[in-house]
Amino acid sequence: MATYLRLPILTSIPTSSSFSSSSSTTRRRSFTTPFCSIKFNALNKSKIPILNPNDPFLSKLASVAATSPETLLNRPIHSDSPPFLDIFDSPKLMATPAQVERSVSYNEHRPRRPPPDLPSLLLHGRIIYIGMPLVPAVTELVVAELMYLQWMDPKEPIYIYINSTGTTRDDGETVGMETEGFAIYDAMMQLKNEIHTVAVGAAIGQACLLLSAGTPGKRFMMPHAKAMIQQPRVPSSGLMPASDVLIRAKEVIINRDTLIKLLAKHTGNSEETVTNVMKRPFYMDSTTAKEFGVIDKILWRGQEKVMADVAPPEVWDKGAGIKVVDGF
Repeated sequence: MATYLRLPILTSIPTSSSFSSSSSTTRRRSFTTPFCSIKFNALNKSKIPILNPNDPFLSKLASVAATSPETLLNRPIHSDSPPFLDIFDSPKLMATPAQVERSVSYNEHRPRRPPPDLPSLLLHGRIIYIGMPLVPAVTELVVAELMYLQWMDPKEPIYIYINSTGTTRDDGETVGMETEGFAIYDAMMQLKNEIHTVAVGAAIGQACLLLSAGTPGKRFMMPHAKAMIQQPRVPSSGLMPASDVLIRAKEVIINRDTLIKLLAKHTGNSEETVTNVMKRPFYMDSTTAKEFGVIDKILWRGQEKVMADVAPPEVWDKGAGIKVVDGF
């Protein structure tokens, strides 16, 4: 298995008959000697080193030594390249990328391909996350995901996590039309699947409608999330003529009435009740939202039992010796 760097050398070796003065002849004989000894002493009989036969560098070096030894013997004193590396046409890896990837010493547990994006991972778990205002791009993605999940399995539930300010930003500026929320709502109503809605963070305006539109008994809210219902807002109309502003205002009123009817349908309240609370922004914490009918359950392990065991304020006042007189 060992490979030796051998170089054929022609030299004159006297035979046994050369000691006679009259018939001395010279016979040329070929022999091999280690290349590593040629540079210093061609006849040095030191032990020949054993080299790795599978090493590509040494194999190339042996091939050059056998074919053109002058390439290695007549090297310039001051060379820009390291010794013996200039005999290669181009640098080569000692291992292919596939071998490196399979190497335990490199990292055998690193991913073989790039990981998928987060929405794709959530979609694989039948989860749709609405974490932005309801602009056309968000509506397009959510409706497409709803249709895809129903096509994949019309019997498995779909989970919608909501943290959105609806068609407005957090400062109240309008960023989308009210029809963006109605489009998602209509898609939800057309599905055969159960739809579990969960409010995380905030569900404002049209997002609150989507939260309440989940399957009855499957509408949830995180303990510290907020819900809010408000009247639709008129988009900026500084460049519109007066007639167009009036048309836009009528459309906003129609959308408001539609929103009131849908909220009354899913919360179990009358339209008059919803209209009264929507005159101004109506904020609800998880407990108030449950009482108003927006959700069915608060997602906090053991919280409902804890809240049920808490005594009302009147009992605390009585135990503290505080007497309430005429509401004071």
